[in-house]
Amino acid sequence: MPMTNITAYVMKKAPSGAFFVLLAFFAALTAASAQPAPPNILLVIADDMGLDASPCYDVGARKPTMRFLERMCAEGLVFDNVYAAPSCSPTRATILTGRYGFRTGVGAALGPRSPNGLSLEETTLFQVLDTNAPQTYAHAVIGKWHLATQDNGWTEHPMLAGVGHYAGVISGTIEDYYNWPLTENGETRDRAGYITSVLTDMAIDWTAQQDTPWFLWLAHVAPHMPFHNPPGELLQSAAPADNNVGQYLAALEALDTELGRFYEALPMEQKENLVVIFLGDNGSPNQSVQEPFSRGQAKGSLYAGGVRVPLVVWGAGVTRTGEREAALVNSTDLFATIVQLAGVARDRAPFWPEDSISFAPLLSGQTGSTRSFAYVEHFSDKAPVRGTQYGWAITDGRYKLLHDDDKGDMFFDLGVDPWEGTDLQTDGSVDNAAAAALADLSQHAEMLRGWR
Repeated sequence: MPMTNITAYVMKKAPSGAFFVLLAFFAALTAASAQPAPPNILLVIADDMGLDASPCYDVGARKPTMRFLERMCAEGLVFDNVYAAPSCSPTRATILTGRYGFRTGVGAALGPRSPNGLSLEETTLFQVLDTNAPQTYAHAVIGKWHLATQDNGWTEHPMLAGVGHYAGVISGTIEDYYNWPLTENGETRDRAGYITSVLTDMAIDWTAQQDTPWFLWLAHVAPHMPFHNPPGELLQSAAPADNNVGQYLAALEALDTELGRFYEALPMEQKENLVVIFLGDNGSPNQSVQEPFSRGQAKGSLYAGGVRVPLVVWGAGVTRTGEREAALVNSTDLFATIVQLAGVARDRAPFWPEDSISFAPLLSGQTGSTRSFAYVEHFSDKAPVRGTQYGWAITDGRYKLLHDDDKGDMFFDLGVDPWEGTDLQTDGSVDNAAAAALADLSQHAEMLRGWR
């Protein structure tokens, strides 16, 4: 029955008091139906993709052709000052929990027998969506997990951490992109097929089954080693390569091709209400890093080449199209941003991680809380891995204090030295402004780590 007919019927049949109650009900129903539907949220992680490998940043001489990502950068918002841990597991843990590694215990890449896997006592992003999102969200992780150990659930770990559906690689890496171990909801079997394409197929199948808003964490293994040549039909510009840099960039081209295929496969109603977050989890590996970064100051280090990462957001609700954002962002901030996009209000959520600040308001030019500093760290209970650097770093955007457990403290002026070539303390050029910043950053670090 049309709304006008319903109203007329109620006026005729209902007592006067009941009419006003029903009128209020219909008004509320109309208002609720006018509210925009919460978006579908896609978080894409490219494993080991640094700034020098992204076509959206003016860093590095050789770039992969990534047409879908280039479209995202042209039509979305590119973030220029994003910091993550210098290796896989701790970045993923910060996203999942919204908390720094010294709180969760995950500070370096995990192995099956590592003593410090992500505790199942942590409250995860997926659990907050389940308990606090105003509408039911379906959710899944498809791809690399790298947060489990044999002592804390191993293949069952994603589900125990609240993930609705999991399919991918539990461990940190694979030996062969064409033959690899697939774990799906706790069961592991050998899987043939190029992994970037197989994960894309799984993502397409999963989203096609959803009839509620969804959050998908699509955690690609590419372009992580082993270096290889992808199937030729996935390459957008590159011919098969015979060197590390060429094969690394080719893996990114293949990833982008498949991301475009995933997007085109979505039903139109899902496309129209989709926001995509594209992130690199740490800097490029030493074997393929490009200037201005260098070996020893890439993945595994606390220098810019290890911890500054690409971040692009595009789609529903992103009105700042083709713009760049200079605000500081931590990988911990993905937690708060995603749950806010899903409609979770901070003042109504019983749990909100202390290290996570939503950057969702920046997507549409609104005011909101922004970071006064970004903090990253790298530590392990195991013996140091060759080529890695343990310690921590903190920056206010202009100055950066880097503590190396072996070399001590270094202090950089990013305004004139963005790639951290000159330690001001060694150079003897710490002026009054720099000295004040050094004292402030030191104090923040001490407060964070509880060193007082």
